[in-house]
Amino acid sequence: MLFRIKFISDEVDGFLREIEIESDATFLELNEAVLSSCGYPDDQMTSFYICNDEWERKQQITREDMGTSGSDEDIYVMERTRLSEFIEDEDQKMEFIFDPFSERAFYLDVTELIPGKHLEHPVVVRSKGEAPEQIKLPDDEIVVPAAGKKGSTLDEDEASEFYGNDGFESDEFDPEGFEISDGDPYRQ
Repeated sequence: MLFRIKFISDEVDGFLREIEIESDATFLELNEAVLSSCGYPDDQMTSFYICNDEWERKQQITREDMGTSGSDEDIYVMERTRLSEFIEDEDQKMEFIFDPFSERAFYLDVTELIPGKHLEHPVVVRSKGEAPEQIKLPDDEIVVPAAGKKGSTLDEDEASEFYGNDGFESDEFDPEGFEISDGDPYRQ
């Protein structure tokens, strides 16, 4: 059986995508199909939320188990969770968080269950409009690259607090406590 899933954005008028995907596909496969249909790289901590008819979030399906929830709460990870575990009927609503920094989302709706048909890979069957930018940074944020990382953001007040308002004064530096030895640091 196939699911036909339509998704839209509340940011871009005229944007719409429809995907057909196997009912036993994983949420990770749906994640990849959504990102690919929008031309987005697969480099963010995206997540799905299963929603009720009023779009209230109920169950989260995460990209990876971050180990942050309580032990009595079920953790669903995209790679191990099949669509059929949460989609039983047409009109099932979901949110797909594609920009985790700003909680920007696509709104997904299962528009049709197609019995007797099978696909090897998800297929985009309808595509209208341009997708919104994947990551949207507010204008007042400063990108601060960290060693070996893509970067994080600080607004101007946070940057001032982090870096300080004054320049570095070498005569104020107290080297005590910064012991440097020539030997093996693991040898006692």
